[in-house]
Amino acid sequence: MEKNISILVADDSKDFLDVVVNHLQSQDDFTVVGKAYDGKEAYEMILETQPDVVLLDVIMPKMDGIGVLEKISHSQMDKKPLCIMLSAVGLEKITRQSTALGAAYYMVKPLELTTISDRIRQLAASAPPKQITSEPTPRSYIASLSAKEKEIAEESSNPKNIEKIVTQIIHEVGIPAHIKGYQFIRTAIITAIEDPDSINYITKQLYPSIAKTYQTTPSRVERAIRHAIEVAWNRGKPEIMNDLFGYTISSGKGKPTNSEFIAMISDKIRLQLK
Repeated sequence: MEKNISILVADDSKDFLDVVVNHLQSQDDFTVVGKAYDGKEAYEMILETQPDVVLLDVIMPKMDGIGVLEKISHSQMDKKPLCIMLSAVGLEKITRQSTALGAAYYMVKPLELTTISDRIRQLAASAPPKQITSEPTPRSYIASLSAKEKEIAEESSNPKNIEKIVTQIIHEVGIPAHIKGYQFIRTAIITAIEDPDSINYITKQLYPSIAKTYQTTPSRVERAIRHAIEVAWNRGKPEIMNDLFGYTISSGKGKPTNSEFIAMISDKIRLQLK
């Protein structure tokens, strides 16, 4: 009989966290002992539940993933968990910092749920690795970050990355965090920044990829993103909309299409980071 692996999941995205937890709970050899939405809560639950494995988001409120790793490394825990870091982008500085603090693996979203469970089993079955490994990921953005952003990225207490930039712009354009399309658009923009060509295959590749991550259908992803754009168009600040979508507004076409919305924001962020 396979060993039952106890797992704690920490991520500030409720939708993503719930999808991952539901998948893990469906596996006979896993027991989910807790889920946390911020780093402070995650560390307290780790001390309380003593899990075998922790899935730990890099960017979280109250305490980020790096901060949690630091506290674990300095703790007097009898059994320290295997920590698998989750992030929407791969930053070399953050990966190296995670290595030094004892992280066992680094995975980049969006990813398939079966990949998460496979990696957990592989890591739990082997001796604690001395050096961090990671999923093959799109190119690192450390080279394209500004000097200030590189400096911030290196600070363990505040690892600035593309996730924060995207989240800030989404808030600025007026998309509320509680609607379903918020997470879909956020993931789509980050993917388009990482792989600009993905926007040319939005129906065949981008929507299906997001749908797999959130266990839904591509058509629901498309509808939710369209609804989120409509909400933003009705409640967003005109000056911000003009700055981002001036050509679209002036053309008389009204609000941008899903692909235009994603492409314009991802292009703007990519130019800012050069």
